[in-house]
Amino acid sequence: MSKFGELIDLNVPVLLDFYADWNETSTSMHPVLRDVAAALGDKGKVIKIDVEKNKELSQALRIKGLPTLMIYKKGEMVWRQSGEADANTLIGILNEYI
Repeated sequence: MSKFGELIDLNVPVLLDFYADWNETSTSMHPVLRDVAAALGDKGKVIKIDVEKNKELSQALRIKGLPTLMIYKKGEMVWRQSGEADANTLIGILNEYI
């Protein structure tokens, strides 16, 4: 999990998407997240985390519903939501932390 610490300890907001390939709702978020990443450019990061491949991390963060979206800045969680969100909403939230 030390790699996780490196991922979230940035001066820009980091949007984490916890998903599973078998979960239709979370896979439908992939194009939305691509749009968010494109809109952010280098002002933020979007990282997708497969809960099947990262079970220990998912349990530590108490991921229950998919997708679960989190925003970290400087190593601290500043926002969290379970369920879908549209690109404009996510961009708006991320812009608050830029």
